[in-house]
Formats: sequence, structure tokens, C-alpha cells
Amino acid sequence: MTYPRYTPILAWVFMCLLAASPAAQADNAIAEYQAIHQKLRAARTSHEWSASLASARDLNQLLNGSPNSLLELARAKVHTDDLAGAFRDLQEFVRMGQATDLLTTSPEFAPLRQKPEFGDIQTGMKVNQSAVSLGTLVFRLSDPTLIPEDLDYDPNTKRFFITTVRGKKIITTDLAGTITEFAKAPDDWPLLAIKIDPRHGVIWASEVALTGFVFVPKADWGKSAVLGYDLKTGKLLHRIEGPHDSALGDMALTSDGDVIVSDGDGGGVYLIHAGGEGLERLDAGDFISPQTPAFPSDGKKIFVPDYLRGIGRLDVATKQVRWLNMEGRFALNGIDGLYLEGQTLLAVQNGTSPERVVAFQLDPTFSKVVSETIIERSTETLGDPTHGVIVGNDFYYIANSGWDIIDDQGNLKPGAHPSEARIMRVSLGTFQNH
Repeated sequence: MTYPRYTPILAWVFMCLLAASPAAQADNAIAEYQAIHQKLRAARTSHEWSASLASARDLNQLLNGSPNSLLELARAKVHTDDLAGAFRDLQEFVRMGQATDLLTTSPEFAPLRQKPEFGDIQTGMKVNQSAVSLGTLVFRLSDPTLIPEDLDYDPNTKRFFITTVRGKKIITTDLAGTITEFAKAPDDWPLLAIKIDPRHGVIWASEVALTGFVFVPKADWGKSAVLGYDLKTGKLLHRIEGPHDSALGDMALTSDGDVIVSDGDGGGVYLIHAGGEGLERLDAGDFISPQTPAFPSDGKKIFVPDYLRGIGRLDVATKQVRWLNMEGRFALNGIDGLYLEGQTLLAVQNGTSPERVVAFQLDPTFSKVVSETIIERSTETLGDPTHGVIVGNDFYYIANSGWDIIDDQGNLKPGAHPSEARIMRVSLGTFQNH
């Protein structure tokens, strides 16, 4: 599920999570995240910098060393006069391919800007913001107002099926980009996730009443549902209501036709058995904002990208999560779409800075990232990317979706002009080891 992004990058996610009521389990990740942020905010307000540093360290540990937690840690160290430690955190931030204007604009980082080491940080961030483009344009969506979110491909009809946020409908396109309306959202809410099950003749999608959005009825805010449509006719076959205050915004499909759906607001990962009408929770509360799941063919350990914590491997049998180590080199946070092909995880990262599409190569045990290849970054074509789909030997992804030109009420930002979203393609052979 995509979120509007501002500065700092994850402000909207932070706002939603911190405004939410603490979950019933006192020991789940959302409650822990909220508690740390409350302590951090209180310490900063009272200028208790030692306490601020302690909370920043707790946040860094919870978020598995993510780039944004490194920034918070560096800021706390500046206030405790540990400039050398702050530089070490920022050097790690840069090694993870990140950049931010905060370092040059925030008064809190001013002491660092007086040191010679800051020049290397600036140089590294400039490199991280340089353009990379391995993808090629396949087609544009002719209607720039739709805000496409997710896509899948039907091999039988050779059509892409695309969900739309402002359009509140599923559209289909051919490879030329010709748009045809397939189905509307039954509750008139934004449509987000989509997966096609050709074997059972069903299209699964999710419908989310995005909280705060002006084009969603206020009485519906916080509701979401998983929908099943007939693949041939578009007739609604299933509607499965999500938990209260949920955002069932991302999903994956097993080879048996089971649906795995994640709740980006409530932190849950759920299973819907093929033909079933109920949600079965698979996790034990380790996720803060889970996004698109991906899994090996056996389906026993699901890769779940958490927008804040990185990539976790969820053991379906035990509900335990093992987090892939970022190792101070790989930014694994901010992933919206995640897809597994062989030993490669393809990630659409619209919560990193800069946003990017990247391929992470895994070791043979699927427990460690060993290298990364940037597919697209800092180009005119990328804009705000969202999701993708693997078709044969190619990876297709949505670029320039339009999320970046709307505010947190869903209104067009002042001076913004919608442009046509792009479907990009990159050959898997470009970066895979065979």
C-alpha cells in the first residue's frame, strides 16, 4: 500500500501509527513503536538529550538499523556532543544509498556542517541521487487522474489489470496501453491490491477507505475489504470485511489460490483460503506496517516487507519472524511492492530517499542479502513508483503513479499538474545470476 510522502519521508506513516490507539497486545511492534516515539518526543521537548539518545537507540534496534532510524540516532548524538558517533551513523546512512536535505537544512545538524568530514557525506549523497535507468517504457496510462496502485497480468487474455485509487475501479490494458474499465469498487472506496487467479477464474483485489481522504466518506474511514471478482465477467463473487481500523492494502497469491493479505495500518498478515470467506491471522504482532508479501514455492516462510522495519521472513507454522540484516549496506525499508524470482527479491521502494526500484540478490539459504542492483532511481520517468509484476522473463512496474502530487487529504497539491503514469519493463536477465 502506498502512502503520501513528505519530509521526512515517512511522516504520514508516523502520523497514522502514532495517532492510532495502542493495539490490544502490549508487546506488539506497533505498541512498542508508539511507546518509543512518545519517550523520544518527551525527551526532545524537555531537552533531556541522554534520554533522547537512549530512545533513539531503542528505535534503531526496533527498526533493524533502517536509514531513518540512523538519522534519528545521529541527531541525538549531535545533541550529546558525540560528533564522531554521528558521523559514523551518517556514513552508514550514505552506504545504504540514501540522501536527505535535513543534513543541510536542519539547525540540529549545523555542528556537523562545520567539520571537514561533512564534505564526504555530501559527496556520497550526491552520488546516491544520481540517475540510474535500466528499464524501458512499455506504455502510458492515458488518464492522469486515476492514480494507479497495483497491477497483475492475465496470461490467457494477455491483459494487465490495474487498480486505481482516485478512479475507484479496476481497469485493463493491452500492451499498447488501451484502457477498458473492468469493475468498480462496490463501496466506492479506493482499490489498492490486485492478484489474478487464472486457475480458479478469480481476480482478488482490496478496497480501502483511506482515512482522511476527501473522496472517501468520513463514516467509512478505517474500513477495508478483500474482494473477489469473476475473471471473465467482472461480477463480484466475494467480499470479506477487514478488521476495524485496517488497511488491507497489499496481497500475494499462492499456487493453490490462497490469498495472503497485509494490513498496512494494523500490522497484521492474513490468509484467505481459496474459496473461503474469512481471514486467518498468520503473524504474532511483529509487523508495524506490512506491505506486499512474497514467498518461495513451498510457501512455508513468507517474505513480508515492513515499511519501517525492513524485510522479515515469517514462518507460517511458528509465526516467528526473522529479519534480513541490513548490514549497514542495504536499505530494506520503504518497500511497497516485493516479488521473488529465483534468489532475487525485486523491490519497489517509495519510502526510501531517493525512491527507487531495486533487485536484491539473496544467498542460497534465502536468509541474507548479498548484493543489490538499482533498476531505476532519480529519473524523470520514475516519479512515485508503487508495484510490479513478473511476466515471463520481464519485470513490469508502475512508475509516476501520482501519489507524490496529492496531499494527506487526497487533494492535488498547489501547483501540481497530473501526468500520465508509466508502465516500465526491465529484463530479469539484466541483473540475475544464472
